[in-house]
Amino acid sequence: MATPTPPSEPKDLSAVLGATFIVRFAFGITTAVFASYIAGYSTGFAPSEVGTVGLVVALASIAEFLTVVFSGMAADRFGRWRVLFAGMATATVVTALFTVTRNPVALGGFNFAFGVASGAILAASLAIVADEAPKDVRGHAMGRFDAVNLAGWIIGFAVGLAAWGSIANAQLGWIFVVGTVALAGGLVFVPLVLRRYPPSPRSAAHRAPVDLSRVFRRDVLIVTLPWLVIYMLIGTALVFLGVSADSVGISPLYLAAIIALGGGLLTLTQPGFGRLADRFGATTLMMVGTAGFVLVLAGGAWLAYVGGVQPGPIVLIGLGAVGALAYGPAALSALAQLSSSLSRATTMAVYTLCISLGMTLGLLLATQLYSEWGGDGLVVYFVIIAVALGILAVIRYRDAAGGGAATTPAQ
Repeated sequence: MATPTPPSEPKDLSAVLGATFIVRFAFGITTAVFASYIAGYSTGFAPSEVGTVGLVVALASIAEFLTVVFSGMAADRFGRWRVLFAGMATATVVTALFTVTRNPVALGGFNFAFGVASGAILAASLAIVADEAPKDVRGHAMGRFDAVNLAGWIIGFAVGLAAWGSIANAQLGWIFVVGTVALAGGLVFVPLVLRRYPPSPRSAAHRAPVDLSRVFRRDVLIVTLPWLVIYMLIGTALVFLGVSADSVGISPLYLAAIIALGGGLLTLTQPGFGRLADRFGATTLMMVGTAGFVLVLAGGAWLAYVGGVQPGPIVLIGLGAVGALAYGPAALSALAQLSSSLSRATTMAVYTLCISLGMTLGLLLATQLYSEWGGDGLVVYFVIIAVALGILAVIRYRDAAGGGAATTPAQ
């Protein structure tokens, strides 16, 4: 018989939220400079370099995609905190190794290892939040997680972008030093918060292999696949945003301030959207978020079509972005509800699998379309993403309205 799970305490969630912010901050700050760091200069890439830079940058996402389900299985079998600490320690060492070379082959290997660690951290963290948050406030808890996850990423990206615009390319290695210090601080912070936390109980059931057929179900995939499509857009934007902005005369410092403001907005709004998901249902808020993303994509296509910065599409993108913020907390709450306590970390790992695959596919597809058709290629890219989101939203709504496929409720 399984040992009862100890009652959750506020410090447990504080620890995992703090660790999540630190990890994503380190990831964001390094992502902002990685392309320039590999190429050795700040603006523009020769055609022969684009493929190399894109591949090295994408290897972290590829690694997450290939390994995160196994990380989730490890978290279910050996304990969430063990996997979380192992991932943070690995990420710390790898980020420090970024400073010792600019060789693309070595950086690719290090970035792959970072992706493995990042996936393990995210799967374990999501499982801890899902385990400890009561069902009636799970949306709010997931909103808090989504806030620190995305805010850490975006604020870190903004800090890295500001540094990229302020220091010589030869000094970019110092940004990885900052990331290493942040991660090392997380390794100290979490044990301090959890110093009285009892060991996670493990039953014979939790030591059994995970049945993946319980994880890759229709209901789970319908909730998680929209993230794949969304991160096709986000991944492309984050990797090349700095270089693109510089080419149209936007100051990196100005762009960094805008991005940091967006991170602050995320921190303020995500818990609130989570509360709305608890009150009105996850499916309703997911529909709102999907509509918001479609507006963002429409604004992006408009910008790509007319060229330059125009007020109309910027306003449309801003309005859509506010609605899009509703998606994360609602979908994470729905995913936690679908997962069982036996395979919760593995089920939550499907989320990371989708975002990492989305970033990889987005980077490859967008660059190919732009290379072939220029601005028109980006319009096609945005239309593809919008149509895919719409189809998945309709399927999710029909499943919810009809009772959906059989699910395994959360314990």
